[in-house]
Amino acid sequence: MANDPATAGAPPAPPSFFTRYKREIGAILGIVVCLLVWFAMPAGPGLTPQGRHCLALSLLAVIWWAMGVAHPGFSALFLLLAWVLTKTAEPSVVFRLWTTPLIYIVVGGYMIATAVENSGLGKRIAYHFILKYVNSFTSIVAAGYILGFILSVMIPHPWPRSFMIMAVMGIIIKATKLPAKYAASIGLSVFASSVPVSMILLTGDSMINTIALNFAGQEASWLKWLLYMGVPGVIASLLTFFMHITLFKAPADFRIEKDEIREQLKGLGGMSGAEKRVTFWVSIALVLWATDFLHHIHPGWVALGTGILLSMPRIGDVLKAPDWSKFGLGTLFFLTAALGIGSVGAVTGMNKWLAGVLLPSSVPHNIYLLALMITCFAVLIHMCLGSVLAVMGIVTPTIIAFTAGTGLNPLVPALLVYTAVGMHFILPFHHMNVLVGAGDSGGKYGDMDVIKFGVPLTVIVLITTVLVEITWWKLIHLI
Repeated sequence: MANDPATAGAPPAPPSFFTRYKREIGAILGIVVCLLVWFAMPAGPGLTPQGRHCLALSLLAVIWWAMGVAHPGFSALFLLLAWVLTKTAEPSVVFRLWTTPLIYIVVGGYMIATAVENSGLGKRIAYHFILKYVNSFTSIVAAGYILGFILSVMIPHPWPRSFMIMAVMGIIIKATKLPAKYAASIGLSVFASSVPVSMILLTGDSMINTIALNFAGQEASWLKWLLYMGVPGVIASLLTFFMHITLFKAPADFRIEKDEIREQLKGLGGMSGAEKRVTFWVSIALVLWATDFLHHIHPGWVALGTGILLSMPRIGDVLKAPDWSKFGLGTLFFLTAALGIGSVGAVTGMNKWLAGVLLPSSVPHNIYLLALMITCFAVLIHMCLGSVLAVMGIVTPTIIAFTAGTGLNPLVPALLVYTAVGMHFILPFHHMNVLVGAGDSGGKYGDMDVIKFGVPLTVIVLITTVLVEITWWKLIHLI
């Protein structure tokens, strides 16, 4: 018992052997698995030596990512270098991502998010929203979802959005003196809500959303994404919200005081020049994103151009030299490697071979049954490996290869895998959106809170992919 007097004041239990040496164990395990696949795996029909090498090195990297052997960026660089040095694939294939606009929508997204944070515009929007609409505990939980959606228009990455919202929620938690379990509920609602909410708009998560389209061989389009994923994303967000307020009850006697919020908003003063410039350029970007079917400028170039303009004197002047440290170089190389698993796997034959080994010999004719099979397969792999990007990199090309002969639009399997993996988590490490807020880093929720939330969330994932998405895509004739 946590409050047992017999244990009060006792020193904390020493970490287990596995906890102390997790990185070392992971490093050795990855190398052993790589060597076994490379040298000991029997040759099979359809798997070339390059395909076996791709599989061996990819499994090593995935194990290192899952076990936290090093920063994901360093493990990613190792994988990229190993592919090139072993001649598993040509550098043009390994680093193909850097020749496409996809990487630059991520860079531009970081730049825009940093500008919104630097200017104070995001906090101003959050303060105004809470003062006007938040009056109960349930409305605080709902605010995490609604603010996440509103801010996704101008901040194309869920982590800075969530931390910005959590900073405002922290003021409420402090002002109302909420007990720890209710504070954890609010924190979890902020970070967990970013998972389904990010599905609604292309800019909800510029990284994995554009990756899903890339796997299907589709150009990123803001309006097309809204057409395909807007309704499923809204329904998934609503289901997740109602699940949250059912699982985590509100305090019996709750009264919110907004005086401190008013003081914080007053402290911001009138809308600054920096906020006005950010609002202007982000509004221009939004118009260009929404009209890309007219001008055919990729959203990546729009995001990158907006970030550049926000750094220019007079017309921007919001991004400064130190902000380069916030643009996630390690994340960019991790993204390159995670996507590289799919592209290198395609040219080496690994994807086709995995589809033949891991999946049934024939594709189910019933589209709902196929969706169920794809979702269960993706969730099972995600349970084992954890990383959303790594699992998408392995599973999506495999599933697309599996369904290639059916005439099904490759967007369908790509978006099914994206939804299943992108929504699913049971432990914090299963989803970075949840992991970054765990403990003292943001929401002060723990593993048990996430498990309590994540287990029933798996049912919502199945409902979203099998029932909502397939039915919606039939209505809009994607299927």
